Amino acid sequence: MAHILVMGASHGIGLETVKAALAAGHRVRAFARSAGRMTLSDPNLERFTADALNPIDVASALEGVDVVVQALGVPVRRLIGPVTLFSDATNLLVPAMEKAGVGRLIAITGFGAGDSRDAIGPLQRIPFRLVFGRAYDDKDAQEMRIRHSHLDWTLVRPGVLTSGPATGRYEVLATPASWRNGLIARADVAHFVVAEIGRAFYAKRAVVLVG
Repeated sequence: MAHILVMGASHGIGLETVKAALAAGHRVRAFARSAGRMTLSDPNLERFTADALNPIDVASALEGVDVVVQALGVPVRRLIGPVTLFSDATNLLVPAMEKAGVGRLIAITGFGAGDSRDAIGPLQRIPFRLVFGRAYDDKDAQEMRIRHSHLDWTLVRPGVLTSGPATGRYEVLATPASWRNGLIARADVAHFVVAEIGRAFYAKRAVVLVG
């Protein structure tokens, strides 16, 4: 069993990853500014109240962990202004991991980040840029920093996220020719992430997940 640091653990995919990892028997350090308000209870869960942009917090969180899952998000209301959280946090995290000797990073970005942007259909491109453009420009920078690191990284790019339980019925699209958008439950993204922790089959690769 692994000792996993989940960054962005209190909401969305991060929270679902915490649940799935605990269910699989892993030890989890749940990193979030609101970690103290998490209602989960498990002997293998450590709530770690911290800021992803604070170097002291990040260095402390990396102590004794085997793998990092980066699942940061920003509220929709913040998409109208400049977005730098993803790249700023990654620019801090990557060298901290390299210094601490933590080699495995699984980062959740999104369909449309990096070279998957070319797979967005022509009818989706304009609304995608209008709504998510600033955030995905920052995710591009995030992915580039990760790719240029010495870490064993996996970039996870889910399609349109939905709520509900994990189904286990989703596709892992690992080649650019296969990339497309689609719906996927956050819990299914977490299912993939936890499975990848145990096998590292997609190390040094980017995948798109759709239901």
